[in-house]
Amino acid sequence: MILFQNLVASLFLLPLLGFITPALSQDRPSRPNVVLLLADDLGWQDVGCYDIDVKSPMETPHIDALAKKGVLFRQGYSPAPTCAPTRCAIMSGRHPAVAQKTHVVGGNPPTPYNKTAHAVMDPWISGRMKLSEVTIAEALQGNGYATGHTGKWHMAIDHNAFPQPEDQGFEFTRHDLGESRAMRPNRLEGFASRAKNDRYQLDQFGFPKDQTTLDAIEFIEKNRDKPFFLYYAAWLVHTPIHSRSKVLLNKYCDKLGVDFPTNPNGWELKGQQNPYYCAMVEMLDHYFGMVIQYLEETDDPRWPGHKLIENTYIILTSDNGGMERVPGEIITDNYPLDKGKINAKEGGVRVPFIISGPKIKANQESNVMVNGLDFYPTILAWTGTKRPKVQNVDGSDLRNFLETDPQSANLIKDSHGETRDSMVWHFPHGVAQQSTLRENGWKLIYNYMPQKPRLELYQLYRDYPTPSKRIDIEEARNLAAEMPHKAEQMRKKLFFKLDAMNASYPYQNPYYKGISAHKEMVCSLVGNGKSGNEVWAQFKEHGSRVTGGQICYTLNGGMKSEEWYVTPAQIKGNRLIGALPIGSTHYVFNLVDEHNFLVSYPEMPDMLEAGKKKGQGPYSNAAIKVAGN
Repeated sequence: MILFQNLVASLFLLPLLGFITPALSQDRPSRPNVVLLLADDLGWQDVGCYDIDVKSPMETPHIDALAKKGVLFRQGYSPAPTCAPTRCAIMSGRHPAVAQKTHVVGGNPPTPYNKTAHAVMDPWISGRMKLSEVTIAEALQGNGYATGHTGKWHMAIDHNAFPQPEDQGFEFTRHDLGESRAMRPNRLEGFASRAKNDRYQLDQFGFPKDQTTLDAIEFIEKNRDKPFFLYYAAWLVHTPIHSRSKVLLNKYCDKLGVDFPTNPNGWELKGQQNPYYCAMVEMLDHYFGMVIQYLEETDDPRWPGHKLIENTYIILTSDNGGMERVPGEIITDNYPLDKGKINAKEGGVRVPFIISGPKIKANQESNVMVNGLDFYPTILAWTGTKRPKVQNVDGSDLRNFLETDPQSANLIKDSHGETRDSMVWHFPHGVAQQSTLRENGWKLIYNYMPQKPRLELYQLYRDYPTPSKRIDIEEARNLAAEMPHKAEQMRKKLFFKLDAMNASYPYQNPYYKGISAHKEMVCSLVGNGKSGNEVWAQFKEHGSRVTGGQICYTLNGGMKSEEWYVTPAQIKGNRLIGALPIGSTHYVFNLVDEHNFLVSYPEMPDMLEAGKKKGQGPYSNAAIKVAGN
């Protein structure tokens, strides 16, 4: 009775206050909620609703149900084939090549992955997303949104390095590893139980407690009376490959017809026959389902008589394609797609991609190309948020396309207002070293490593985006030799786009033991010096002209999160001269000759060598130390 009297009193006062609160409005709130569910390493064929050739053994009822509520994209792509660049691209709307954040391992001097085994070396890339970039969260904050992040971040040089979510627009952030924390001493011990003191206590459905999911629900609960943006970045299904649910592990052993494991090390059966991984996928599905169920069952305070789900856009995708294997373990198989994570072939970049929400018709499938870069402009359009003047985005606004006809590719416009018919990936790193152009139904891969064919050309579809005209999504038939003019046309377009992005390209490796033309002609360094903040390196040419260079420096040499940057330098006579930024602790000279060989002084360890070193600062240990530091 008291509650009713208070309500009546409140209603009586409203006209006197001169406004009607949003909570009592019967109209749909103009600022919808947005939930971004990002899986880690979830493969295109790991989800039931994506099965096309071979039925996946993994059960994903909640993701399948979400697909029925909106649009399932058969050609949805991640911005990159690895984790960090995709996350930065999603949050900033900037292409990894533009941001110079094209791989996880950034912020190091340019070095080969393996000095003697690889003919080309990685360029310098940033260790983080630039602070000048305005994230989705920062943009939405300016429009009155509550912003929350739970789970994985990994948008800096390591998980704990600056900047963190709270530095880039998230007022609520939790990083708990949840169920993904490694089992000790191995994955056959420490299964979750129903004991109250078990930090992974099994729920009523037999799934281990996952704090990341509970944190996500807590954020919604605390902020459901206002428009909110939730970025739930799951740790699953990334390594370590394990399941804390013994029941789930038994279930998939039975389903796959394999014996319950007695050896905790590795899994060697090919295909999608890893019971640990199958259990992980179902757990991910369950945890995403918990968030969706909460939205479905919880009243919307801003829209009386309605549930939160009715005014919430949900995006579900993965940061890259499935990780098919790690040393000693077969995880999954992206078949019919080729390769997986850390590769620009379809298995590395084609991902589950589902969008649902207000004004989006249910039970639709689309074969139109979409990309995680599209989230930024689309979310701003949904929420009526103005794009910050300093922010240029590289994706496309999908709102009209989603609401009008998700089958019509001509409704997706690029930044110039033209129909988008192509996408570019740039991954000049490690053992892949690729740049890629997808144009309508065609795909070109440019390989920087000489051991591979320079060009690979595949026809994925005939009459894109007609789904029934599938030709070679397996990327099994390289047509580059048969269609040289087509391959060359696409190569030119690829590098025209990359040059426009100011992309960083690999260098020739002078330390490579194999045959490389002009390797014997690279310059040598004969001296160096410093005067104030100006530093110089004197070189001697041996047949190849030195054409440019840079100074690579760090401000925190020897620290655990040692991070390197580059600054331009000039060639004057036989010297490379540049200004060393104030605060530098260590530096390295990089000279580039006319044949694109990069020579560093002092010589830097390769990525493998640096990774094996114990202690702090493997690069600064070899670099020139600034006096006084």
